[in-house]
Amino acid sequence: MANQENTVPIHQALREVFDLQQRAFRQYAPLGHAKRIEALDTLLQSVFKYEDMLIEALNTDFGQRSASETRLLEIFPVVDEIRYVKRNLRRWMQTRPVLVNWQFLPSRAKIIYQPLGVVGVIGTWNYPVLLTLSPLLNALSAGNHVLIKPSELAASTADVIRQMVSEVFPEDYVTVITGDKDVSQAFAALPFDHLLYTGSDRVGRLVMKAAAENLTPVTLELGGKSPALVHESCSTAIAADRICSAKFWNAGQTCVAPDYALVPSRNVDAFVRDSERVISRRFSPPSSGDYTHMISVAAWRRMQELVDDARSKGAQIVPVGSTYETFTAESRVYPPTLVLGAEALMRVMQEEIFGPILPVVTYSSLDEAIAFINARPRPLALYYFDQSSSRIKKVLERTVSGGVPINDCIFHLPQHGLPFGGVGPSGMGAYHGFDGFATFSKKKGVLLQNSMVGSILSRAFKPPYTARSNRMIAFLLKRNELRSIPRFTLVRNK
Repeated sequence: MANQENTVPIHQALREVFDLQQRAFRQYAPLGHAKRIEALDTLLQSVFKYEDMLIEALNTDFGQRSASETRLLEIFPVVDEIRYVKRNLRRWMQTRPVLVNWQFLPSRAKIIYQPLGVVGVIGTWNYPVLLTLSPLLNALSAGNHVLIKPSELAASTADVIRQMVSEVFPEDYVTVITGDKDVSQAFAALPFDHLLYTGSDRVGRLVMKAAAENLTPVTLELGGKSPALVHESCSTAIAADRICSAKFWNAGQTCVAPDYALVPSRNVDAFVRDSERVISRRFSPPSSGDYTHMISVAAWRRMQELVDDARSKGAQIVPVGSTYETFTAESRVYPPTLVLGAEALMRVMQEEIFGPILPVVTYSSLDEAIAFINARPRPLALYYFDQSSSRIKKVLERTVSGGVPINDCIFHLPQHGLPFGGVGPSGMGAYHGFDGFATFSKKKGVLLQNSMVGSILSRAFKPPYTARSNRMIAFLLKRNELRSIPRFTLVRNK
């Protein structure tokens, strides 16, 4: 479904396609294993067929984006996840027996995963293929019908996705709806059985507010300032290579990109030198075909504002690999930039950067670094570079974040066995692999009551209560003699 016709109000047009899918779900549900596999196969073959068109559309939307980067960071993860889900879906769909409480034996209990119905996916612009098709395939694996709203900021890619989906899926099963922010607002207001949104926390609040009117459960994949913490024992060359490579992929326009680096004071000079070498080797010159442009002129100008603000407050600005080039907002090429001496009052340390700027913050002790991280909103990812198992355990236990790769960045995202999602300001809920299947399913608990147990419960534990009832309740409680109760106290971290 393309943008609404001028003669049909957007709310009405969206509601009509939603109702169409809801009726179809009731008519055909639940889809069995074979039909779900067929849908996943269809999606997989469509991705292959439209691969070149998707790559070209992304290049158009960004002004420049390497085909290799798109294949590596968008096409491959979707293809790989489809194949993984296909291999495991039959096992995930199986009924799972669980133990009942001993008081209810020999009754039985089980868990079944049931499709929710019609679910919505609101995609984002920075990885519009991956972050639209990945939740789609998860929703299809769970047996749902799906409405998709791609980001209007990547309009060319949205049009290709719409064409790809409409060619192979009927409208009452999967539909792509394109349009501006007014369409997105009306989309979020539909009474979905589940709604997944990927994007900024500002819009995430609006999506959650709209969903709350219908009591629609939501999965929010947001972002935040993901720190990269480097221990003093770690090689700065290794840390710089992995942090900078991840940071400047897609020109920093990645929700799980390292937002800033926390480096020991004694190692900062070496880390900066190694970072400059990495950037020069991988992303220089910024006008090369391997370096992605900013999504818009407005995004470019925001990067410049962040840098100007940091410079005005005393930071040292190091634009790497652009000594002989001058870039304008119209070019949308913003060079990889280090901000040295970043301070809390600077905008680069207050806002999610979402661009090719890496602030470098120094610290004196690991406890100080952990306290610095914990004083800020919980991030989508935390990256820690160290070989000490005891210190790794300490960082894992003392911080809370969406995910934590150790000694690398970003590569936790494509792990099929790990849930992907934020916490607090960086999001809620998770998907990918089994967690994606579970997110778009109702985990239904079923008790198969034994007739003998049911009779006993009716006689002993339902009114009118008798002395025998009270004796049996007392037996269940099994109270010990009351002892003195010590006051509970908390112990500080060491």
